[in-house]
Amino acid sequence: MAKSKKDKKNHGFEPAWDFLKKYIDNPSPTGFEKEGQKLWLDYVKPFVDDYIIDPYGSVSAIIHPDAAFKVVIEAHADEISWFVNYITPEGLIYVIRNGGSDQQIAPSKRVHIHTEKGIVKAVFGWPAIHTRIRNTDNKEPQPKVDNIFLDCGARSKKEVEELGIHVGCVVTFEDSYDELAYGQIVGRALDNRVGGFMIAEVARRIAEHKKQIPFGLYVVNAVQEEVGLRGAEMMARRIKPHAAIITDVTHDTTTPMINKNMEGEIQSGKGPVITYGPAVHHTLRELIIHTAQKEDIPYQLAAVSRSTGTDTDAFAYANDGTPSALISLPLRYMHTTVEMVSKKDIEHTIQLIYHTLLQIKPDMNFHYF
Repeated sequence: MAKSKKDKKNHGFEPAWDFLKKYIDNPSPTGFEKEGQKLWLDYVKPFVDDYIIDPYGSVSAIIHPDAAFKVVIEAHADEISWFVNYITPEGLIYVIRNGGSDQQIAPSKRVHIHTEKGIVKAVFGWPAIHTRIRNTDNKEPQPKVDNIFLDCGARSKKEVEELGIHVGCVVTFEDSYDELAYGQIVGRALDNRVGGFMIAEVARRIAEHKKQIPFGLYVVNAVQEEVGLRGAEMMARRIKPHAAIITDVTHDTTTPMINKNMEGEIQSGKGPVITYGPAVHHTLRELIIHTAQKEDIPYQLAAVSRSTGTDTDAFAYANDGTPSALISLPLRYMHTTVEMVSKKDIEHTIQLIYHTLLQIKPDMNFHYF
């Protein structure tokens, strides 16, 4: 089917996929986001008027910083990782989670241990199938945080320490960005650096199309979401916005072992997901839905019974209450090293945020009734 003129107008902006690859491949573990934040800020600087960096590393790039009315678009910058927790006399390394790391995917994965001397490569070891069955009464052991371990090649604690490894060193998976058939992107940390990429592209589109927005736009890339929305909490109090649109990832529920009765039906490739829930402001959500319909942008709907589990909650309940909404990107295999998203969904999410911003006016009525 040929695209309409309106479709061509909406789809005429080409995201900077090369930057996304560079951004995804750069480690940015929770609490250690500095290098990723510098990379993101360097990219977005040409499209904004000013920026702020808070003491813990959250960054806000700002268009019209002197405007009284403030709108936030936000994503989080951090990725799940591990901390070195204990080094055995034999030189093996036990870890604890930094964020919601999944111990079941760890065995046989290659990792980077980040030290002051640089990167030390290691692997998550795991007993061979021949030995682990015999040694456990024919019952398969399951990976747990207390039995997975790293092997960096050292054979004593002294050798480990000579490499610069100590308790508290952060560990990230080695896996990198790749592209599969049919416009599918795969990699670690798409949750949620793809969000940071999308809001940066919104800022770029506003600048390149020379759009005059009648408010201050704060493009926020927050730290420490994976350990409790902490960066968003700090930024919400600092900026005190009048409205906030948050973008994060959500589960594609069409893969095996997911209960749609509980999780709803969301499918990668069918558009961004607009959420209903207590923290989501009715007026702002309806504006987003109306914008999607007006601009012929495909979208999906989701509902949450309590919190959204995203930085939306931090902004919504900050200060005297901030009208907030959530636009999510469907993602397969969350918190693994093969997280997967659709390029089409990325493009449509950028379009939806961009066109929604063009509808916001400082005199909008965000009253509940």
